[in-house]
Amino acid sequence: MKTKRAILLGIAIWIIAILFYSISYSVSILEHADTQANAVLFMVVMPLVWFGCHFYYKKDSTTHGLKVGQTLLLTAVALDALITVPLFVIPNGGSHYSFFTSLGFWIIAFEFIAIATLYWYACVYSKNKIVKQ
Repeated sequence: MKTKRAILLGIAIWIIAILFYSISYSVSILEHADTQANAVLFMVVMPLVWFGCHFYYKKDSTTHGLKVGQTLLLTAVALDALITVPLFVIPNGGSHYSFFTSLGFWIIAFEFIAIATLYWYACVYSKNKIVKQ
């Protein structure tokens, strides 16, 4: 596994996702800004992880998508713990506990792993299987 590559992609995904999350607060579509921001984050994470896996697998075709997804997720979680929660959540009355135990967090965490695994099965495993035959 190319860990450095996966961590750098995880950082890029986190930065872009946080930008969309923050921008969604300034565009009022739904009544609850937090619900809207989480919905935007949910929608943005899918293509970000997909394209992140696309870039990752340009140089590695042996690592299972589950491991890549876990690495991308753990990178985002570390950045959330170090940056997102102290700068955005705690000033608004939240805590690390409330952030990491919210249902929205776990849905998006599952999404990271599911999309990376799906990418591996759809684009990497199927190509490797065809080449071996």
